[in-house]
Amino acid sequence: MNIKKVMVIGAGTMGGGIGQLCAQQGFDTVITDISEELADNARSLIEKRLERRVEQGKTTEEEKNAVLSRIFTAGDLSPAKDADIVIESVIEDLEIKKKLFSELDVLVRPDVILATNTTSLSISALADATNRPDKVVQIHFFNPPVIMKLVEIMPGQKTSMETLEAVEAFARQLDKDPVVCKSEAPAGIVSRVLGQMLNEATWLVASGVAEPADVDKAMKLGANHPMGPLQLIDMIGLDVHCAKMETLSKTLNDSRYNYPDLLDKMIEDGHLGRKTRKGFYDYKDK
Repeated sequence: MNIKKVMVIGAGTMGGGIGQLCAQQGFDTVITDISEELADNARSLIEKRLERRVEQGKTTEEEKNAVLSRIFTAGDLSPAKDADIVIESVIEDLEIKKKLFSELDVLVRPDVILATNTTSLSISALADATNRPDKVVQIHFFNPPVIMKLVEIMPGQKTSMETLEAVEAFARQLDKDPVVCKSEAPAGIVSRVLGQMLNEATWLVASGVAEPADVDKAMKLGANHPMGPLQLIDMIGLDVHCAKMETLSKTLNDSRYNYPDLLDKMIEDGHLGRKTRKGFYDYKDK
């Protein structure tokens, strides 16, 4: 598969990061959302991140400008007709994603792969919304996409081996080290294993066993984790973490993914983590 132009749908944290990654690796990249303003905001954030790297001496002004010259924005799906691969990274709502994939199926060329960055929703359900289920696949990036080395690739029930091999090669072109799941399973590898650990950390706090800082310190020094589990939840977003756990709990009918009421209370109070400057930790002065 000869990929030159990538289309990323969704201009949020993940979509913007995926768009930056693709542009940095030499691909012309279109970032689109429900409005061009949202897509332009994502490009502005990318520019600020690159400017910081210039200031830190990690990249040059010329390299920054070259990356930005490869990033385009749109407020609709019209650029899909020229895309060589589409990566969807919109809200974790199955009906919204199915509608999107159905629309994309009509717009893109017959040979184009439609990839989803979903963490927990059914790939096969998305594939069934198209006439190309063999070309629908999960390419799950980790936050921040520019830095995190891993990409999880997962097939739907009808995804072809040719598609899996193509997206694995694409992931390597993005300088990632991919893992390819053998079959479809809710949330893949990392989210399944990590979710239970993060939940257990929140139960320790909710039940009064330890303070957040001590839970994180214990896991960093005792398990050699680079970041404590509660620091990680703050970075992911409490709302995002809880949404994933609710999906897994229902899909797998497994109580191991249940989290304490403390998280619902924090979400109700607007304490979602770093993005609201308060979660398990206070980020107002950072």
